[in-house]
Amino acid sequence: MTLPKYRNIADDLRTQIVTGVLRPGDRLPTETQLMDTFGVSRNTARAATAVLVNEGLIERVPGRSGGMEVREQLTLTFHASEAEVIPGLWPESDAWFNEVQRQGQQPSQDFSVTIDTLPAEYAERLGVEADSSAAVRRCVRRVNGRPSSLQNTWYPMDLCQQVPELLQPGDIKQGTTRLLAERGLSQPALEDDVSAAMPTPEEARLLELQPGTPVLRMLRTGFSRDRAVRLSVTIFSGPINRVLYHLGDPEIIRKFRSH
Repeated sequence: MTLPKYRNIADDLRTQIVTGVLRPGDRLPTETQLMDTFGVSRNTARAATAVLVNEGLIERVPGRSGGMEVREQLTLTFHASEAEVIPGLWPESDAWFNEVQRQGQQPSQDFSVTIDTLPAEYAERLGVEADSSAAVRRCVRRVNGRPSSLQNTWYPMDLCQQVPELLQPGDIKQGTTRLLAERGLSQPALEDDVSAAMPTPEEARLLELQPGTPVLRMLRTGFSRDRAVRLSVTIFSGPINRVLYHLGDPEIIRKFRSH
């Protein structure tokens, strides 16, 4: 089976990237250079680079002297079953910071708080009336200065009246998990719902995603003994992140992974 010309060009460029001939930060040949080298039209050259953009291997550099540049291939592992470990009530933001630092990268994050109307799906997960209000604590997380994930955590307003600190902007020193536990709202049960999706325009802007780049969407509902207390919606940049779960005794897994 003969591949389309744009696929052959994409395969050639991909091989150069994977083998290190083209390294992170290197510029790709221009469309005109690709046209001359492979004897193709501009549309074919453009289709070839579009394949690599969608794969997260290259990105467009803005500006008059812009073009296509090889992206740094950074993959972060988020240990979903270890973050917010219930016995230790480890603050989630600290858990994420330590996770990134253990992988040799530099984390940073910005917080903000707004009051918004719960979408029907979120209201159902939290067990409250549709169209009711909630506090939304937003965290934009970056790795080496580059956006990595977004997290919007929704708290019903009646809960915020009980724990008003949830409405304060900025990070909460002990973390919201510990704060809620101190107020009698520990979360002994968590439910995760993970799916792949295309980002909304706002998500694509905040994560600085190239067109056609997918995201991983994780909805984590935290339950106290009596109610759902929060819904954390995390949007992971697809090319950067993977999510790992451990089921059963983690010490057994660590024993074999240490070899």
